[in-house]
Amino acid sequence: MASIRIERIVHAPAEQVWDAIRDVGALHTRLVPGFVVDTVLDGDARLVTFGNGMTAREVIVDLDDARRRFAYSVRAETLSHHSATNEVFDEGEGRCRFVWVADLLPDAAAPVVEQMMDRGADVLKTTLEAANA
Repeated sequence: MASIRIERIVHAPAEQVWDAIRDVGALHTRLVPGFVVDTVLDGDARLVTFGNGMTAREVIVDLDDARRRFAYSVRAETLSHHSATNEVFDEGEGRCRFVWVADLLPDAAAPVVEQMMDRGADVLKTTLEAANA
């Protein structure tokens, strides 16, 4: 099983970053605009349309405000397993650490998923730092 871990230091308060992440229907407006162009809530899931035209159904597993942890699972024909988390950790005044972990099968899907996660984390950092400026 492939395991991918992406981290970014974000120069914005942890509470502000968490507030944007926990707004699960606003990926395309608050968190990663352009990288994601549309998000539609559908029961316990969200339908995500990426800027490259890909779409994904992400089942929302857990949203834990106390731990600033969001867990979800992508359902796709190309993945036999996917589970992921976003976590936000306070790193002192005005900054935090964003950690995105995904475990998936098949292993062959990892390079594409890692590239998308890396790009998404860059957009998240840029977006939330600009909102904090």
